[in-house]
Amino acid sequence: MDQATIDAIALSVRSLSMDAVQAANSGHPGLPMGCAELGALLYGEVMNYDPADPGWPNRDRFVLSAGHGSMFLYSLLHLAGFDLPLEELKQFRQVGSRTPGHPEYGHTVGIETTTGPLGQGISNAVGMAIAERMAAGTYNTDTRTIVDHYTYVLAGDGDMMEGISSEVSSLAGHLGLGRLIVFYDDNDISIDGSTDITFTEDVGKRYEAYGWHVEHADGYDVKAISAAIDRARSQSSRPSLIVLRTVIGKGSPNKAGSSDVHGAALGDEEIKATRRNLGLAEDEAFHIQPQAREHFAARAKTLAGKRAAWVKEFDAWSSENPELARQWEAASRGGVDYLESIKPPASEVGKKNATRKASGAMLNAIADAVPVFVGGSADLAGSNITAMPQHGVFSTETPTGRTINFGVREHGMGAITNGIALYGLFRPFCATFLVFSDYMRPSIRLAALMKLPVVYVFTHDSIFVGEDGPTHQPIEHAAALRCIPNVTVIRPGDEEETAEAWLMAMQRLDGPTALLLTRQNLETYAKPSDWKDSMRKGAYIVRDVDGTPDVVVAASGSEVNLALEAAGKSAKKVRVVSVVSMERLRDQPRTYFERLFPAGVKVVTAEVGVSQGWDWIASSPELTFALNRFGESGPGSDVAEHLGFTAAQLQKLIEA
Repeated sequence: MDQATIDAIALSVRSLSMDAVQAANSGHPGLPMGCAELGALLYGEVMNYDPADPGWPNRDRFVLSAGHGSMFLYSLLHLAGFDLPLEELKQFRQVGSRTPGHPEYGHTVGIETTTGPLGQGISNAVGMAIAERMAAGTYNTDTRTIVDHYTYVLAGDGDMMEGISSEVSSLAGHLGLGRLIVFYDDNDISIDGSTDITFTEDVGKRYEAYGWHVEHADGYDVKAISAAIDRARSQSSRPSLIVLRTVIGKGSPNKAGSSDVHGAALGDEEIKATRRNLGLAEDEAFHIQPQAREHFAARAKTLAGKRAAWVKEFDAWSSENPELARQWEAASRGGVDYLESIKPPASEVGKKNATRKASGAMLNAIADAVPVFVGGSADLAGSNITAMPQHGVFSTETPTGRTINFGVREHGMGAITNGIALYGLFRPFCATFLVFSDYMRPSIRLAALMKLPVVYVFTHDSIFVGEDGPTHQPIEHAAALRCIPNVTVIRPGDEEETAEAWLMAMQRLDGPTALLLTRQNLETYAKPSDWKDSMRKGAYIVRDVDGTPDVVVAASGSEVNLALEAAGKSAKKVRVVSVVSMERLRDQPRTYFERLFPAGVKVVTAEVGVSQGWDWIASSPELTFALNRFGESGPGSDVAEHLGFTAAQLQKLIEA
């Protein structure tokens, strides 16, 4: 691609971006204007994709980690021929448009992940690069290569400042993810002014310390950038960081290089001045150079040919490898085809087991039956019971290993897992203690927003953690997870419910599921014959009485055992309901709720955490048997006795 074509595309990107932000009187024109040449090179020459088939599995992925510069991506998607009409760019940041303020996965064609919360995009990209390595190791053969692509990222100073990027970049270097190439928009500007006020480290040196290959180039020397990309692509065992010196808002005569152009429209007068400076007419908005149109029209044909060649290769591969082809197809459907072959571990009434251990047994049963099931723990595999030793550990040498050692990187782990889910050929899970779900919260929220079928294994779910004390004893965490829209929280009460909870999580394809699991042993209780179907509604009757009950106790997790003990000692007629998932229960018709909790009958709720969220079930606030305070250090049973969280105290509430 010659310099004239690069210039034509870059000019078009600058014009479209600044005018869309101006029309909305809201947005971030600085990055798109400053990085326009990079975008022209990537979409105009370097990357493989097909605008006619945006989901082509072997496409190169591009992640705009600095998602505030969304017009950079929208402009390029429009120019490249994706189904994103110019009218949508003119509706930037308006309700109902396909050009929201930050890129949203599933909302706009060509968007690989939802970005905007800084550091998340680069972190998702590490997950995509892990998935690419796994897929290549799993599906490529000695004679056929069907996974052969790169993951490219554009990150800014804000991404580099956020701690999550350090977590994932450290792991990416350790894993040697050679097909991950990150461009760092090094423009020295953040919202509050020059980065000198807060950020003076040598980012390139930091990434060298992580084990990355590092390049430096002028952001407007296309030949130098192209050469740096070539050298990065030759690094098979190291991810690459290409540091680009750029000028934020390049082209604006009075605001370029300043924080004024970072997050605000240029303004009418500066728009006119910028158009003059770029060689455009003062009144010509949303200008596209004819040469840019011509280049992308021709390129679309070339890219379609590349995809057609890949389809031919894929068909030949499928014929030669029918078992792998069936696995690929099943993986593309979320792996649900395999669920019927899962053999849950045996259990029996009266058996005692911690639900984390029951989860570990079920997790391995899933791993044995579902070859696309992958994941790991934040350095807590022995405590979370999430090791899958029979399926290997993922590394550069063993890309087919299905256990991922994330290290003590909870937030990074959550975002990487999102990236694996976004890639589309694997069903991922990740694990840590429930109390550390707070470290992951932004990533969990984005998984919910993007409707990603990630499974979170959160063990040590209450004060019964014991000796580690209040810093490790969850109190508010179940409620905090339940308040995130589209997160399904399941807190099983025994071994059987735990196995069924895993099946519910694996069957769900439209959002994440959090499993809350105990450290302490719980007794498996008797259940009605239809309990599995009823459990999927979020709650079901575990213990019933003849006729109308005097009291209904609604409990979750370990408190079901507690409720059964209290009910057995009470002189009243007490029904016990296991509330495994409030989200599922809320989705049921009112008639089902009233079948569990008859009108006029006293309802007591029991959960060893804050009372928040139980008010819609309990008859009155004082009937929530809860713990609205932090815990204590000591053996779990002693802590519960000390805090008054016992069956005897629950019985008093039942009989009050």
